[in-house]
Amino acid sequence: MKIIDKYLIKQFLVTTLFSLLTFLAIFIIVDMMEHIDEFLDYDVPFHIILKYYVVFLPQMIRYMTPISVLLAALFVTGKMSDLNELTAMKSSGISLYRYMAPFIVTTLFISFFSVYFGGFVAPLSNKIKVNIEREYMDWGTIQSGNNIFFQDSKTRIVTIASYNVHTERANIISIQDFDPKDITRMVNRIDALKMRYDTTNRSWILNDVVQRSFLDTSLAMQKLDTLIITDLNFTPDEVIKKQLKPEEMTLSELQQLADDQLKTGNNPRRAMIEYHSIIAFAFASLITVLFGLPISSNKRKGGLALQFGINLVITFAYLVFMSISQAFGKNGVMSPILTAWFANIVFFIAALINIARAQK
Repeated sequence: MKIIDKYLIKQFLVTTLFSLLTFLAIFIIVDMMEHIDEFLDYDVPFHIILKYYVVFLPQMIRYMTPISVLLAALFVTGKMSDLNELTAMKSSGISLYRYMAPFIVTTLFISFFSVYFGGFVAPLSNKIKVNIEREYMDWGTIQSGNNIFFQDSKTRIVTIASYNVHTERANIISIQDFDPKDITRMVNRIDALKMRYDTTNRSWILNDVVQRSFLDTSLAMQKLDTLIITDLNFTPDEVIKKQLKPEEMTLSELQQLADDQLKTGNNPRRAMIEYHSIIAFAFASLITVLFGLPISSNKRKGGLALQFGINLVITFAYLVFMSISQAFGKNGVMSPILTAWFANIVFFIAALINIARAQK
């Protein structure tokens, strides 16, 4: 079987690569046509547009890999079935399980690599992509007008109207402290026009400050030119991280975000869903191949067109299950791990049923 294994793996990888390149080309063309007006309106230089799509490639590769792997497995198997090669292999005593082995082992390696690629390579390239969008097209800029707000501790909420990443200065800041025994009652509020970070003392310096203390029966207010706060639990780098999109965050950063949210009393559910979803999606290739191979192992009319149609149906069904599970998970119905792996679990069970029912 070593010769047949090498033959199958070679055909599988070549077809996967060809499918991936084809999908990437289609995706780039469609995306470029969608955004060409914005590129022209903002006078984005051609080399920046080229750089934009180069750094966009890792994210596209991450999304297109499961589809390409599934299409390659279906195409190779369907072709062998049409040419009666699969029938000859079965007649010589090679079972469907043994035939599927090289596909599964190869896809398993692809899945493990996809965990690293989707968890570290794609987010790093996405940061460059998003920076280009912010700098040249003003998409989601983090220099101004962000309305950043987050929970700094279990009893403190910080709001920042705008933050400059170059000068590390914040504008129009509000810090609200609540009673630990009754978190619905505000006990102190600080409003300031500007805020900067003192790296030497690791403290925040606020200017043009109004501080209000809400006592049981009265209100105490004072105006200050400068106020130094040493017990804020964030740094300038963390302010920027709080504005990162999930697609810009590596697995390590998502884990750190979830830990930080847990420490400050926030619900880390969404961060954990994103974390586990990256890992689960990497194994979508393996699950869909297990599901699709038994279907294409039987000779059918339609050839390549039918294989492509099966690929689209399986992919669409998988994405629907993933969307449904994430909707339930973000609403608290399912745990983050189950949310991320729900589609894989459903399709894995369906794959086992499919394999059991297929002609061996």
